[in-house]
Amino acid sequence: MASSAYTFLSFIFYTIFLSFGLFKAEARRFSDISSLVSRGLYDSIFLHKDNSACPAKDFYTYSSFIQASRCFPQFGRTGSSITRKREVAAFLAQISHETTGGWATAPDGPFAWGLCFKEEVSPQSNYCDSSNTQWPCSPGKSYKGRGPIQLSWNYNYGPAGKALGFDGLNNPDIVSNSSLIAFKTALWFWMTEQKPKPSCHNVMVGKYKPTAADVKANRTAGYGLVTNIINGGLECGIPNDGRVNDRIGYFQRYAALFNVSTGSNLDCENQKSFN
Repeated sequence: MASSAYTFLSFIFYTIFLSFGLFKAEARRFSDISSLVSRGLYDSIFLHKDNSACPAKDFYTYSSFIQASRCFPQFGRTGSSITRKREVAAFLAQISHETTGGWATAPDGPFAWGLCFKEEVSPQSNYCDSSNTQWPCSPGKSYKGRGPIQLSWNYNYGPAGKALGFDGLNNPDIVSNSSLIAFKTALWFWMTEQKPKPSCHNVMVGKYKPTAADVKANRTAGYGLVTNIINGGLECGIPNDGRVNDRIGYFQRYAALFNVSTGSNLDCENQKSFN
């Protein structure tokens, strides 16, 4: 009897141990963004990112994207499966527009050329806001657009560097020299609230709570509000703006690849910008 009881208890403990191991493995699988974006899907989204015509050829690697996403545990891991996929599709669409190499008659269409550039070409200024004393510009440095989200201005490079562990003010070029840091800056911008702007993440996962000023400015939740957060001062409040339409076109293509709907409020033509 004692031997039988021992055998039975051993079986129970083994079953629990095995189940716990499987649970942890499943948790790891679910928590990793690669469960939503396989290498194959990534390559089908960015069909021409490594085309010889793209200055960023071989820069935006799948492994860097996955590794960077692990630094932001809530990205693509908040809400239902549809919500998670829609957020990732929205993020990839926005960075695609920011780095697009597409044109109307491009092979595979204009929305197959995301991640073609890693830094702004022929910037009109050094993007230094000298009035911002919290993040003072370093002499001779340019804070032009770099990386997937085209991080710009000293007041973004400074806090991004502080959050991610690099000297954004004195060494902004690292954003276009390190694929991993480049992706991290894009995700940092996506995930970080910069009042009065909400985070892009909160908008896409349904956590955005409009203030009275937001309601008055018609800043309604949806992909269009994300565009407003990123570049509303130049693109929103304008009927049928081509740049906004390009962002939408990328999102529609990627949402289809993720097999989810885009949701409503795709543009920001009736919204006032935050600045």
